[in-house]
Amino acid sequence: MAGAAGALAIAGDSFLLEPNRPRIVHQDFSLSRWPERLNGFTIALLSDFHYDPYCSVHPLHATVPLVNHLHPDLIVLTGDFVSVPLLGDDAKAAFAAEPCANILRQMTAPHGLWAVMGNHDFNTDPVYVTRALRSVGIQVLEDQSTAIEHDGARFWLAGVNDVLSRTANLTETLRRVPAGEAVVLLAHEPDFADEASKFPIDLQLSGHSHGGQVRIPLLPPLYLPAMAKKYVMGTYQVGPLPLYTNAGIGTVGVPVRLNCPPEITLITLKPSPALTGK
Repeated sequence: MAGAAGALAIAGDSFLLEPNRPRIVHQDFSLSRWPERLNGFTIALLSDFHYDPYCSVHPLHATVPLVNHLHPDLIVLTGDFVSVPLLGDDAKAAFAAEPCANILRQMTAPHGLWAVMGNHDFNTDPVYVTRALRSVGIQVLEDQSTAIEHDGARFWLAGVNDVLSRTANLTETLRRVPAGEAVVLLAHEPDFADEASKFPIDLQLSGHSHGGQVRIPLLPPLYLPAMAKKYVMGTYQVGPLPLYTNAGIGTVGVPVRLNCPPEITLITLKPSPALTGK
């Protein structure tokens, strides 16, 4: 009976509690090309919302006040706003982007909200998902870079198309970026860092893996999607490129999380000590 009660408690926590309680992770990066005037610039990273009106909507609602309380300078959303259905019309599944966007729009930052598409977005209707986000003021980067200017300095925020769609083009994405200026790359799939590390990029931010979603102690994650098998969760150094993989907000498949709660990452960027002389 004690074993059965323990198993029931774990099941209840993984279904009812943990998936609905986002945690905040603070992560600092010191970057060699980061401008001194942008010392302490903060980015809130969120990913993998997989909106549905029954399960993933709850951690999404919980996320909004937590992010706003952090007062980030910029908010980035690294894809999978909707989910490819197990059964049914893929294109109709993209309709979930509208209620998802209407919740996300409640988050605010001085330099706005910026997004890239994920594989689920691409495999439903990326045009519809993109339009839903842009209609509420969330900017979507499609193999593009944009200058973020603050206090007389700037860096470039770059975003590639979904990697698994084979439409990501880093050469085109970085075409407008002047040599020597700092670049933060948004790419849904973290294992894309192997390719991104060959380019002048200072930091990659990703999601896609859900951190494994179910993590049994002493065992590897039960399931990891393609292009998220190497850099599963947290901080990595891929050659010269720092990478952070966010564990996501929503769930896909079975709506459970175990030892892997939804995650809001607050990233603080600083120039490297060698640059500041400290």
